[in-house]
Amino acid sequence: MHPYEVLKRPVITEKSGVMQDIANQYVFQVDRRANKLQVKQAVEERFDVEVIAVNIVSMKAKTRRRGRQATAVRVAPWKKAIVTLASGDSIQMFEGV
Repeated sequence: MHPYEVLKRPVITEKSGVMQDIANQYVFQVDRRANKLQVKQAVEERFDVEVIAVNIVSMKAKTRRRGRQATAVRVAPWKKAIVTLASGDSIQMFEGV
């Protein structure tokens, strides 16, 4: 799998912002077929940083309501990776958000 196919998008939430400040951890949505080694290689190649650890969490599918009607929409399952960087490294894409 090509490194640019592994990382889909960054997950920017309040919790991920706190993780960046305190533990130098960044959160990404990744391809469901990706494993820890592929995520580590993709982050190191794409952002030129040193990755210490990668934790992967599979998020289950959920149903949500759309509009005022009782129309149920199913959100597909996805996978997120929490990447811990070496001290002194940072990803510029997240800075100033």
